Amino acid sequence: MNYWLVKSEPSVYAWEQLVADGKTCWDGVRNNAARLHLLAMKKGDHVMFYHSNEGLAVTGIAKVAATAYQDPTTDDERWVAVDLVPYKALKKPVTLTQIKAEPGLKTLHWCASVGCR
Repeated sequence: MNYWLVKSEPSVYAWEQLVADGKTCWDGVRNNAARLHLLAMKKGDHVMFYHSNEGLAVTGIAKVAATAYQDPTTDDERWVAVDLVPYKALKKPVTLTQIKAEPGLKTLHWCASVGCR
């Protein structure tokens, strides 16, 4: 199993919205490195949900529910999306500083921000 980190501004798509929705298509990624990470995600992988710009912390853990498929927000077949489902809310948010200081997370895979549905 791999562990990933996705980020979204809470004002765009917050952890609480994923919980309310029960599932989301993680689409709109237009960064080549992040695209490669999306392609590598496997069903059941754990995904840390990071609030960027506001909060600056991981607020919950999601799971990959569907592996990479054509991003529905574009006709360009280079871009892909994955489906995420909420798994576990964190009792206390974990900051980026804390993540970077944790030796066990040195191999963490990062995925760029998105336009979620």
